[in-house]
Amino acid sequence: MTARPATARRLWALAEPFHALTYFAGEARAAFEAAGIRGFWAGYFAGRAAPLGAVGPEVVTATFGNFAPGFVARRVPAVWESATPSAALAARLEGVDAAVRRVLGDGWVGSAAASEAMELAATAAAAVDLPGRPLAAANTAVAVPGEPHLVLWQALTTLREHRGDGHAVALVHREIDGVQAHVLAAAAGRSDRAWLQKARGWDDTAWDEAAARLGDRGWLAGDGLTAAGAVVVADVEADTDRLALRPWRALGDRRCDRLAELLLPVRRAVVAAGEWPAGNPIGVPDPG
Repeated sequence: MTARPATARRLWALAEPFHALTYFAGEARAAFEAAGIRGFWAGYFAGRAAPLGAVGPEVVTATFGNFAPGFVARRVPAVWESATPSAALAARLEGVDAAVRRVLGDGWVGSAAASEAMELAATAAAAVDLPGRPLAAANTAVAVPGEPHLVLWQALTTLREHRGDGHAVALVHREIDGVQAHVLAAAAGRSDRAWLQKARGWDDTAWDEAAARLGDRGWLAGDGLTAAGAVVVADVEADTDRLALRPWRALGDRRCDRLAELLLPVRRAVVAAGEWPAGNPIGVPDPG
């Protein structure tokens, strides 16, 4: 049997909190600050964009897909005046290393489970599609650290960016831009308008104009989805899962299930440590 779309969604849900240590853990922020990158959003943009090189705000806006251009431009390219992309990459690994050791302990870091998870995730990451997947492709070129927990983190990061690249394709195919994607997410109840506007930089005017355009397409009525809008949202998610499948098919059902088994206690540890923000701002579903 080959991996199914539900497998891609489940493994994303299990892996995302571990990846997100690079955004939310105090050690990650401290490592970025030590490299001269000060402030949450400066660290976010520098760390996530660093595999692409010292790119400008246009490339970051295009590849990240859901941020207001002006919000990006307030941080990029200024972050590259504070630290080079190579320094940002080193800082993100330093921060993740320290966070993982605190949250999961040195015992897990040196465990057979960590090594097995690393091997499985690395096998899947080696099979990601490259055409049309700029963030995934850039992450495949990042120098792989030697320790299993860091190899695992980089592999899972490559896989989640591969999924994100595919999500962007699903949105563009339907002519849904970044702010419209957020309006739909809020209408579907997956996130909160106030948080999305604050965290992605869209002001009330941009949000309301996007809602009006979605209303004209018959997808939105007031603050809620129409039946047609609900179908569109479901189809985007289904396409995102489908477009994420290639690396999981390369791994195969049995090994996908084993990786899920190994990642479940990792996810639980990150959540229990308080490093997964309340309200699930990234919109990741429950892996159950």
